[in-house]
Amino acid sequence: MSLATVERAPITPIQAAQPAPARRLHAVPNGTEARGFALYVGVDQLKALEAGTDLGHVVEQLKQLLEQLVPGSETYAAVALAPAGAGGRDVEVVRLALQDPAALAKHRQVEEPKVKPRGGVVVDISRKRVLLDGTTASLTYKEFELLQYLVLREGRTIDRAEIISALWAAGDDEIPNERTIDVHVRRLRSKLGEFEDIVRTVRGVGYRFDRHADVSIRQATTPSPDFF
Repeated sequence: MSLATVERAPITPIQAAQPAPARRLHAVPNGTEARGFALYVGVDQLKALEAGTDLGHVVEQLKQLLEQLVPGSETYAAVALAPAGAGGRDVEVVRLALQDPAALAKHRQVEEPKVKPRGGVVVDISRKRVLLDGTTASLTYKEFELLQYLVLREGRTIDRAEIISALWAAGDDEIPNERTIDVHVRRLRSKLGEFEDIVRTVRGVGYRFDRHADVSIRQATTPSPDFF
């Protein structure tokens, strides 16, 4: 049913309420002044029609009441639109549609997934494990050895030849060359995920462990046997 087909009752003057004593609004901080207010009305057109009126007529009545209460007051009415069948309380739909800051903040808290706090990287040398945000990384024995070697020499760039001689013995079945060391480093970094930057490439030289605020090192009171 369109607004034009609704038979409206004539607008009659509304008895103005007796003026209330002036009082300070608690929502107005010191140093500011109240210049108006927003009244969110949650009622859809169908409900208004069932009550024998329509939204346009309701707005006119409210404007008339304001003019009687405060002559010369300025008003602006905006209709809140929502997809058909959106559901929810009418007044909350209106507040969201008209960008009410408090309603938007509440909506974001409900809709946005909670972000898991970062626990950072823990290189636990005493237990031979790495924790990423509290979860144990699936490093192989050799990958942990490689990371440990760099960690215990923090701040020094280690070339590929030194890594090979330190971590692979002469009798090992497969001794990598300097090129395949890069493959081992790439695999280690992939398992470190978003913390891969703790293993830094120094172009033309080798690799270095870079500690940052998210990194902590745990080790026993005695040095690791490979630290000499």
